Amino acid sequence: MTGRTGPQGRQSSEQRYGDELRRRRETVGLTQGELAEMVVCSPSLIAHYEAGRRTPNPADAKRLDQVLGTDGFFERWRDTLAKARFAEHFQEAAEAERLAVFIEEFAVSLVPGLLQTKAYARAVLKAAKPNNTAAELDEKVVNRVERAHILDNPASPTVWMILSESAIRTVVGDPAIMAEQLRHIVGLARAGRIMVQVVPFSAGAHAAMSSMMKLMRFTDAPDMAYVEALHTGSLTDDPSLVRRYRDAYDLARAAALPPEASLDLIASVAKDYDNHERPPHS
Repeated sequence: MTGRTGPQGRQSSEQRYGDELRRRRETVGLTQGELAEMVVCSPSLIAHYEAGRRTPNPADAKRLDQVLGTDGFFERWRDTLAKARFAEHFQEAAEAERLAVFIEEFAVSLVPGLLQTKAYARAVLKAAKPNNTAAELDEKVVNRVERAHILDNPASPTVWMILSESAIRTVVGDPAIMAEQLRHIVGLARAGRIMVQVVPFSAGAHAAMSSMMKLMRFTDAPDMAYVEALHTGSLTDDPSLVRRYRDAYDLARAAALPPEASLDLIASVAKDYDNHERPPHS
């Protein structure tokens, strides 16, 4: 995981980045608060950078170089980190996801990345780029599945997922992969780790149907929203825009089945997949 040492005690690239930032800050004699004021961000954000929990966005990395006189060092390293793990448009959202205390997501046609099994993630990533080498595909699968480690902590974050029925009925990979994936979702929900609802086809049109969205709440930062399309994504903390996404999410939740009925539906579809059937659209 980002910000932790690996199995052999090696530091992650993010932690080395943070350690170097702290060393450079101390060399020029600045406190975290003083650096934050000069970079125009919060002291807690500088602390997150130095702890390896977050990577600066491009603008912050550029300002860090300007303040610390590091001639583009942190900007170049930041770009390397962004390319190493996730698509550029998702990098900041992935970092925010790890710090959120409450995550809500609406999925249109795919199971959200936080809930994906290895087999499901592999099928999705292979379909997105068929010419990946085996090593590239393996690395992308690991990076995606590792995001789910935030669910290991039973206390935080709280996670509420709303799935369009198409997300559980679209066959990704094969029926066996789908059965495993849906059982995984039900297992997480039954264990009390996530809350899940399904918007059935019978609900018809609703406010969120045209786009996936992720809403994130933090203890020391404004709420954020992330939406994604093909090869692009947008992360925002603009209050008016986040409010509009929140309204759409709440309307989708109103259109969804209750949690228990949703789990019953997911389990029923998984059973159909277990029988190697393609569940019919209802």
